[in-house]
Amino acid sequence: MERFMKNSLVTVVITTKNEELVIEDLLKSIKKQSYSPIETIIVDNSSIDKTVEIAKKYTKYVFTKGPERSSQRNYGAKKAKGKYLLFLDADMELLPGVIEECVKKVQNLGVGGIIIPEKSVGIGFWAKVKAFERSFYVGYDITDAARFFDKSVFLKLSGFDENITGPEDWDLSMRVQKKYGIATAESLIYHNEEQLSLWKLMKKKYYYGKKTRVYLSKNKISSVSPQTIFFLRKAFYKKTDKIIAHPFLSLAMIYMLSLELIAGALGYYGRKL
Repeated sequence: MERFMKNSLVTVVITTKNEELVIEDLLKSIKKQSYSPIETIIVDNSSIDKTVEIAKKYTKYVFTKGPERSSQRNYGAKKAKGKYLLFLDADMELLPGVIEECVKKVQNLGVGGIIIPEKSVGIGFWAKVKAFERSFYVGYDITDAARFFDKSVFLKLSGFDENITGPEDWDLSMRVQKKYGIATAESLIYHNEEQLSLWKLMKKKYYYGKKTRVYLSKNKISSVSPQTIFFLRKAFYKKTDKIIAHPFLSLAMIYMLSLELIAGALGYYGRKL
């Protein structure tokens, strides 16, 4: 029998750093959720733009904390009053039923966390290519980690590992999966890539590459695995019809993923050296 406690508070924790161009869209989407009650906590990493000013129009819970996303998220969780936690990046936007579905799934399935699939949107050619890449992962959890958690589970596992930045989502998801189980929502999060460029993608992968060694070592994952090497992901080979139907986008995707792989490897091995 399905059960649903509608009065359980959900705390949304958002980490920010100079996000004035995107943060308001996310905050508006939280206000439009079909579920209530919700409290929103912003943990800002010393923004120098109008991020904090915009955030304070939507919530009184705005804090400053660094130096990295993992520590920001853990800080937000400590301030949270909710029974459930939802961790979001500032460049995201929620469909109206996301939080309600997550609460229902946690309560009815008895799992510790929920993966919410992401759909990339943005401006320009490379944003279109990134959205094309992500379309291959629908139905596969190789790229998406859990974002919604029962707070008691989160605290029992000591939250995010603050020694990891980038793969900290995967790290926590793996720990939750092993002890409590994880389910996947049908509702989507839109991930706003804005005006995406190859240089922006490479910088991001290089930075995360520098932090990946701790994650791989901790979880006994080979540096040559589907999580680190895009071309080892089965999703691409099970949807060859999509590649054939979109040859130009497919070639651009291969080029983009190759550059991301090189940037990540430079960060990974540069850190080692």
